[in-house]
Amino acid sequence: MSYALEMSTGDMRQVVRLLTAVERTPEQEEHLGRVRERCKALDIRLQSQGVDFEVPVIRALEELIDGAPSRNMCQAYTHAFHEVVTSCFSYTTDLGSWRRMSWFQTVSNDLARNGIPAALLPETFLFSGPPLPLPDTGDIHPRIGTLSMRRAAEAATAYTAVLDRVHPDCQDTVRRFTEAFRFEVDDWRPHSTADTLFFWFD
Repeated sequence: MSYALEMSTGDMRQVVRLLTAVERTPEQEEHLGRVRERCKALDIRLQSQGVDFEVPVIRALEELIDGAPSRNMCQAYTHAFHEVVTSCFSYTTDLGSWRRMSWFQTVSNDLARNGIPAALLPETFLFSGPPLPLPDTGDIHPRIGTLSMRRAAEAATAYTAVLDRVHPDCQDTVRRFTEAFRFEVDDWRPHSTADTLFFWFD
């Protein structure tokens, strides 16, 4: 089994406003209409694959909008949140597939030995969770992580400084993050409101 890691960039404040606004603008309601269609389509795909959550993704979305999830643990809410983010954020960058989630702890331990602070370690931001409370998925994927653009810029600089001292087995992973972060920061920061990198492990 392998786990695919995706990253996208955008304004997380837009996502939070969509899900928490007391009175939404017509533009926000139109936006949520598109998200509802995405959630319905996802439910159809999941059903065709034999996946049956306790709560359909479209219902999970409505419950998140109402601020009243009916389950304490269900993947549907994470998928619904992902659909909202996807509707607001950039194209998705494929960061690769990984056989072991524990690999990111190995990389993080090596970076920490080279002086990288905890806030910039992969195991910190990859599994940090969403910016809003969602019902837990337990030990089941998908997993969500976020990293601010400011932290991404700091990480790219810090990783570059220690790359030649990182264990050879970890260098490809560190280089992959470094290049992805630098590209996103340089491409988005000068001319957009993007403030967050969003990570999706499935």
